[in-house]
Amino acid sequence: MPRMTAARAAVEILKREGVTNAFGVPGAAINPFYKALQQGGGIDHTLARHVEGASHMAEGYTRANPGNIGVCIGTSGPAGTDMITGLYSAIGDSIPILCITGQAPTAVIHKEDFQAVDIASIAKPVTKAATTVLEAAQVPGVFQQAFHLMRSGRPGPVLIDLPIDVQLTEIEFDPETYTPLPVYKPFASRPQIEKALSLLLASERPLIVAGGGIINADASDLLVEFAELTGTPVIPTLMGWGAIADDHELNAGMVGLQTSHRYGNATFLESDFVIGIGNRWANRHTGGLDVYTKDRTFVHVDIEPTQIGKIFAPDYGIVSDARAALELFVEVAKELKAEGRLPDRSEWAASAQERKATLQRRTHFDNVPMKPQRVYEEMNKAFGPETRYVTTIGLSQIAGAQMLHVYKPRHWINCGQAGPLGWTIPAALGVATADPETPVVALSGDYDFQFMLEELAVGAQHRIPYVHVLVNNAYLGLIRQAQRNLDINFQVNLEFENINSPELGVYGVDHVKVVEGLGCKAIRVTEPDQLLPAFEEAKKLAAEYRVPVVVEAILERVTNISMGVQIDGVNEWEDLATEPGHAPTSIKPLKV
Repeated sequence: MPRMTAARAAVEILKREGVTNAFGVPGAAINPFYKALQQGGGIDHTLARHVEGASHMAEGYTRANPGNIGVCIGTSGPAGTDMITGLYSAIGDSIPILCITGQAPTAVIHKEDFQAVDIASIAKPVTKAATTVLEAAQVPGVFQQAFHLMRSGRPGPVLIDLPIDVQLTEIEFDPETYTPLPVYKPFASRPQIEKALSLLLASERPLIVAGGGIINADASDLLVEFAELTGTPVIPTLMGWGAIADDHELNAGMVGLQTSHRYGNATFLESDFVIGIGNRWANRHTGGLDVYTKDRTFVHVDIEPTQIGKIFAPDYGIVSDARAALELFVEVAKELKAEGRLPDRSEWAASAQERKATLQRRTHFDNVPMKPQRVYEEMNKAFGPETRYVTTIGLSQIAGAQMLHVYKPRHWINCGQAGPLGWTIPAALGVATADPETPVVALSGDYDFQFMLEELAVGAQHRIPYVHVLVNNAYLGLIRQAQRNLDINFQVNLEFENINSPELGVYGVDHVKVVEGLGCKAIRVTEPDQLLPAFEEAKKLAAEYRVPVVVEAILERVTNISMGVQIDGVNEWEDLATEPGHAPTSIKPLKV
């Protein structure tokens, strides 16, 4: 039997589980694993500037392509605690990533040794499993189980903590005979699907709510086929955006309190039946459940049994992987169509498209300083349907979701539940690493951008090009808008006069100098007519220099973006579109 260190066995398992890339920062307690990475070959490593950044790079890498599992690596103590935010983000959005940490020697873990912390206990609430391996011979089994858990059922992250003596211990292990464990996923039964379809047939104004589980299951093609067979309009959630193209005649728009469309909310309020597939009824999607559920019948399909009834009790629930359920939905729907039993939904679908053509928000403003809406309008012109957008939280993300267009699955990569500031830069680097051929455009407000901007140096060092749109109003805009309800405007103002860049006025941080200092390219835009040329120039610079390129748009200081506390009461702070020139890049030309 071949003998090797436990660290080398772990690396060999990673390769046989399909891992080709890892992101991390070495340190004393994880150095034996790094030695095994070097000796084993076959895994490209990206050196992050911050260990939390490495965890978000792993997330972006996973989210970019079906089957990917991002790996992040750090040393003992604070490296593991730094990655907790990435694990929380991953568990919230059902994203499998593997976090590997070093640990103090087993004999002194309990003795408050330097950088010895019980990271497994800390990580347990935000992982599917978190294990400190105390016996070297267990390392292969723990890694094998980790991949099984990450892929089975509701996907999610796993943490493996390796004491340094465990990494260095030689064990007997034969990589050539290693086989991954079979993946478990629940499957809907035909009677369950027939029952759900009977409820759909009994309705007059049905909708499909398409969640991120459909994208995780790589089942967007089946969703579209099922919607077309039954003529049912589709409401993508924020995590499911792209499962059906924005310009598809059955895409009814998004619903919610923030990342939603006027026409999406209006169509939902007219519906009488909703089938949710791979979604979790997130509170920013539903708003108050009294409004959301009133006079509607609900079917809920989800891979995780405990999600059924967690937010509200559906009329019928099915525990199933989204792809398995949709395969049966399509099969049974085809049979019903052949029998002439599918009702004509064309009038209902047409009404959704009528709302899409009439209930629009204005994007075209010529103001200087610029309104953010104009930035997204010009982004729609500059970046085509192949673009992958990456963003996390804030008014920039909310407005982007209201005004940008997405046409393919995994082309809107968003941290949905956790929403940590700073996520966007490292996640975009992970996405661009996973698929260097597809254009990546990140979107940040100034505070999200400043949280982890050191990771831009990673893009410069490793030649990872993408375009980053930075909308700068020198404010914590979303928090300022939320503080309106408390009649305060406190500790959210980022303005100051930069003694080294007086031309910025009160906008403070000179992002262009910072970005250039990190080895990347940057363009500052102050007038709306400069946006499109700047975006085109950014694409050229990214292609030429193979580094991240930042386009900073200097915005008006205060803009309130549409949002509310109920889906029937979203506040529209700006003028709405009343003539076609007000929303020139809308999916449908404005109908007046």
